Amino acid sequence: MPRVLFALSGSISCYKACHAISRLVQAKVEVQTVVTAGALRFIGAATLEGLTGRAPFVDLWTPGRAMDHIEVTRWADLAVLAPASANTLNRLSAGLADDPVGALFLAWELKRKPWWVAPAMNSAMLAHPATQASLAKLTAMGVRVLPTEDGTLACGEIGPGRLLDPDTLVRHILVELGTKIA
Repeated sequence: MPRVLFALSGSISCYKACHAISRLVQAKVEVQTVVTAGALRFIGAATLEGLTGRAPFVDLWTPGRAMDHIEVTRWADLAVLAPASANTLNRLSAGLADDPVGALFLAWELKRKPWWVAPAMNSAMLAHPATQASLAKLTAMGVRVLPTEDGTLACGEIGPGRLLDPDTLVRHILVELGTKIA
């Protein structure tokens, strides 16, 4: 059974990520979630555990889970960060590992297994030189940056920055894993 590490960072589009996670589980993909503190402001750990049957990785300092950032990288076939907020993208490109997502990213063997990011943010944040530089740096490291969609954003503006449609994201993942699309 294919295994996906599904990371979520703080964005209103976390609800779309939950839809994608549900669809992956329905397609017989094992999913382990990892969330930033910001993501937990939009969705709860209980939601992710209910969708996957696994407790999400939320804290580097949880007793009994000190080596999760190593073990999960060995376990998973693919890592996906969706939604990928500007903050998290900028932190990953700088090599910061003070939360589970950053620690997992640094422990991930990018030359052996794919790590994808699906950005989600306001158009101005996406276009900002710091974010663009981080996306370029991550791409140079071997990270696959998925496109954003154009449309109405949470702030009411219209433009690029929307998280990729959950079903489209799931199709990309299943194709990468060589899994039948449910």
